[in-house]
Amino acid sequence: MKTYSMKASEIDKKWLIVDAKDVILGRLATIVAMRLKGKHKPTYTPHMDCGDNVIVINAKDVRLTGNKRDGDIFYWHTGYPGGIKERSKGEILEGKHPERVVEKAIERMIARGPLGRQVMSNLRVYAGAEHPHEAQNPEVLDVASMNPKNKRD
Repeated sequence: MKTYSMKASEIDKKWLIVDAKDVILGRLATIVAMRLKGKHKPTYTPHMDCGDNVIVINAKDVRLTGNKRDGDIFYWHTGYPGGIKERSKGEILEGKHPERVVEKAIERMIARGPLGRQVMSNLRVYAGAEHPHEAQNPEVLDVASMNPKNKRD
């Protein structure tokens, strides 16, 4: 039996929309990363971008368990002496760009490299419920109902 390898002309990309309201961040990120990479398809090919386009809405309402809202901290350095900066996930979610927490969680589950960057370009994350992708007729992917542990009230 030969191993099947998909060609670029055979790739069929769908558009999916995921509502992140009250969904646990890590569980959401694993499911979205799998859909972006295409691992849910029987025709998965590791060296091709065969995943779907995913739209995540309501990113500001994503849930964090335990002490992650205050304990998980993002660091960056300005390049100047003593220029290390930090911000917790809670501060980011309450700030100007809450969608960055979801983007970073998904990005860290995708391989780093040229293919990973191409796969991440298929992700769109919006803080609110509005998005400009109605023309693509996205299918709803209900992450909250896949497993009772995925959603917290």
